[in-house]
Amino acid sequence: MIIVLLVTFCLGYICIIFEHKLQINKAASALATGIACWVILSLGIELAGSTQGATQVLRKDLIDALSHHLASISEILFFLLGAMTIVEVIDSHNGFKVVTKRINASNLITLLWVVSFLSFFLSAVLDNLTTTIIMVSLIRKLVTNSKSRLYLAGLIVVAANAGGAWSPIGDVTTTMLWVGGYITSQKLILKLFIPSLVNLIVPLILVSIFLKNETIQPTVHAEKPEKVAGEIGTLAIGLGGLLLVPLFKSLTHLPPYMGILLVLSIVWAFTELIHRKKTYAQKSLFTPSHALAKIDTPSILFFLGILLAVGALETAHILRDFSAQLNTWIANKSLIVFLIGLASAVVDNVPLVAASMAMYSLNEFPQDHNFWVFLAYTAGTGGSILIIGSAAGVAAMGIEKIDFIWYLKRISILAFTGYVAGCACYLLLA
Repeated sequence: MIIVLLVTFCLGYICIIFEHKLQINKAASALATGIACWVILSLGIELAGSTQGATQVLRKDLIDALSHHLASISEILFFLLGAMTIVEVIDSHNGFKVVTKRINASNLITLLWVVSFLSFFLSAVLDNLTTTIIMVSLIRKLVTNSKSRLYLAGLIVVAANAGGAWSPIGDVTTTMLWVGGYITSQKLILKLFIPSLVNLIVPLILVSIFLKNETIQPTVHAEKPEKVAGEIGTLAIGLGGLLLVPLFKSLTHLPPYMGILLVLSIVWAFTELIHRKKTYAQKSLFTPSHALAKIDTPSILFFLGILLAVGALETAHILRDFSAQLNTWIANKSLIVFLIGLASAVVDNVPLVAASMAMYSLNEFPQDHNFWVFLAYTAGTGGSILIIGSAAGVAAMGIEKIDFIWYLKRISILAFTGYVAGCACYLLLA
């Protein structure tokens, strides 16, 4: 059964990696893999049960394990659902235009630094995927030169992933570790802000040297968007609420998804009130009910499927056994975490972190242990090394049509250098 389970998981993962080649959405592959893994576990119980009574006991244990995993997964999914909806509502009110319309630079290097730092901090408040979509879409309106836009898009990916690594709501993997109680928001920010900043600054310095003689064509400004009621208010309430979610968790000791849903309810009520004089059709375009239809639902289902699959491997004790073997092969835990970060450039960081959470317990590494904090950094930033290594990279690839080989030649070495520099910085400060 173990071999069949591993083969199923690996085949599903291959389908996820080669999503664009197969033309099959990775959410479909992840869901199929997750369900198939649990089906194999269930059939294995039927075949292994020596008596009817023993089979019933094993089946009940399996259902209890599935319910336990689903409860943990639901906390993450509800958090992401709430955060993504809030971001969509802000965007529908042109809230982000308040920030982005102030970007104005005629020099490529200056624009690289401004856009990268804005992406870095915006990613910590929103998330790396949303920030990348917003910023890459923005530079398409600001810069006409395609070569310059490619460099800008590549650095946005690096900046967004670096910014998401030091925030509990900036990346799915940090959210998973935070919601799971492996790290606290205070320790995450204090320990990872400087390494994440180094991760961004080193590539920026290098690219500034390489492109010091590069010029860009005059900035092309988009037409001024139509004024929408509640631009500033929605931005303030939405972003302010997102920033206060960690405080809500600290004060109430309730899971973060409760805080994010509370913020969503406040944003929802605010949008209903400011648009109350409009017709239902006009008002519906600016409320969370409309935003829910626009959010990236396939990504939510992808996380569900892949986390179910990892849960099945954990239930079968495969990850625990692999952890013991890995500890035998590599004694240095920091090296293990460093390699996990490199692996996230090829393999999606969500299952890697989920597997690590399953392989190593809080009994072995307590909350806020350097292992978990370092893992948040490596898994969050290692994906920048390849364009397909993170959701932010895949989004930029789709919007700006970035070629895999171009990114490998121009950006990968910069991202890798920043990754290593950030790792060194963290280990020195730890």
